[in-house]
Amino acid sequence: MKRNKILLISLMLLGTVTAVQSCSDDFVDVKPSESMTIDDLEKFNNNDGATYFVNSIYAKFLDWDMSTFAWIGVTSIISDDADKGSTDGDNGSDKNLLDALNITSTTPSFKELFTSNYQGINRANQALKYIPQLDKATPELRTRLMGEAKFLRAFMYFTLVRSFGGVPLVDHVPSLGNDDDKKMQLTRVSKEEIYAFIEKDLKDAIEALPNKSAYGGSDVGRASVGAAHALLAKVYLYQKKWQLASDQCDLVTGYSLTPNFIDIYKVSGENNAESIFEIQGSGSDAGRAIKQYSQVQGVRGSGGWGWGFATPTQGLYDAYTAEGDTERRDATIIHRDMTLYDGRYIPNTVENKYYNYKAYSSAFYDKENTDTNIRYLRYAEVLLIKAEALNELGQTSVAIPLLNKVRERAKIAVTTAVSQADVRTAIWKERRLELAFEHDRWFDLVRTGQAKDAMAADGGKNFIVGKHELFPLPYEFIMEAGGLSQQNPNY
Repeated sequence: MKRNKILLISLMLLGTVTAVQSCSDDFVDVKPSESMTIDDLEKFNNNDGATYFVNSIYAKFLDWDMSTFAWIGVTSIISDDADKGSTDGDNGSDKNLLDALNITSTTPSFKELFTSNYQGINRANQALKYIPQLDKATPELRTRLMGEAKFLRAFMYFTLVRSFGGVPLVDHVPSLGNDDDKKMQLTRVSKEEIYAFIEKDLKDAIEALPNKSAYGGSDVGRASVGAAHALLAKVYLYQKKWQLASDQCDLVTGYSLTPNFIDIYKVSGENNAESIFEIQGSGSDAGRAIKQYSQVQGVRGSGGWGWGFATPTQGLYDAYTAEGDTERRDATIIHRDMTLYDGRYIPNTVENKYYNYKAYSSAFYDKENTDTNIRYLRYAEVLLIKAEALNELGQTSVAIPLLNKVRERAKIAVTTAVSQADVRTAIWKERRLELAFEHDRWFDLVRTGQAKDAMAADGGKNFIVGKHELFPLPYEFIMEAGGLSQQNPNY
């Protein structure tokens, strides 16, 4: 029997995505803090072994480089929802540059964003290669796991295409010494090709995944058919495929809005009736938390406990206040002289005026490992996606009640908007207030054409049309590509 060595440790791609592998030296994680070496793929040939391959993909989302400092920087701090925060003397590597929109191809956060997602894609590709070979695992489980791997791969490619536009399409485990595979890893394809690949992965996932209700025990939080429909609706939204987006929203069934907005972000609200997909963090299990996600954004200074990065802007606070939206404002933004839902008091002595409440962990507030989950897809967003799609299709009167469902949960008045243009603006505003700090604001500003004005209003920052719609590809990748890939315009 051919000897296979599978190391259950994280693959650090050489520079970017240039490392290659063969079936004699493959890498996949179970969780960040553990590793195991086995001599034969047959040791994985059971239900637990098959599950390990997909658990490794989820585990990547717990890593610092995937979900914490860089990700917070390129989705929140760079936008008009957050300032750098912390102290004047602590730049957070490059968070001052992101905050000022002074970005280049050597800005470290973009390399982390690029590399970490390809590491996750690599794990997904391994799962899709090896799980079909595990014939002693039950067929039903293998089908579901393949669906989960394709959902997660689509999720990561969606992050990459929104961030960089066209990127390399690495759709299988590369073979060592194969020139075509090396070229695959270094050659950008068009954003249209990436979107088509995402759509196919999600359609395949829809055929393979169960309803959310099928998961119990340790399987709670895995990708479901509802998550695949919701993500596909969002993917169509970004491409302005309005009818397809609306149709996918109709297939997201069995979910409902949480009556009290703040309850979504408590431990008791994790994976609740509104939750469609979230990354799971456990503070009580070492190595199973989203590394330092809460700590980095925690209250800083005398009476605080965290680093104080990604502090809500005055503009965001005022946007809630102007709408009379104290319900979501006070569940999204921690401020001085405030008592949190668990009784913890925030004194006037803390460093910054505002902090991100959605990242708060009550039981593990001052620990690296916290029990905070990242909420990525919620039913409220599905309602707003459908409202936006219907409005763009000219069905404004049908879109308005969907918008109002979200507003009514926030205990604010129904919209006064009537015309298509006004309803469009109202939906965009609602997305900001509903989804603040859930890692969509920057991408929303870009896709809707609001970025230039929003950045100007946020301290006079200069969003350059024709440049800042995309992030720069990492300098190291462009150098390694050697002409196979070109940098994004004007960087």
